[in-house]
Amino acid sequence: MSTLDLRHLNQVQLSHRWTLSPRTLERWRWLKAGPPYLKIGGRVVYRLEDVEDYETNQLHLVPPPAHGRRS
Repeated sequence: MSTLDLRHLNQVQLSHRWTLSPRTLERWRWLKAGPPYLKIGGRVVYRLEDVEDYETNQLHLVPPPAHGRRS
């Protein structure tokens, strides 16, 4: 595995990481949604740091239930 492979994911690799269709990533790019990507010579790659930042920003914390309170 090269250094490039450790720092970048292609569309198929990212779709496997998130268990979704590669077409979903294509649609997200068209809609200007999802993580940032690079397009180099017609090849789309996602920087691992951008993928991890995107994952962090998608984190939804659920507040603990309020015990003993009734509305």
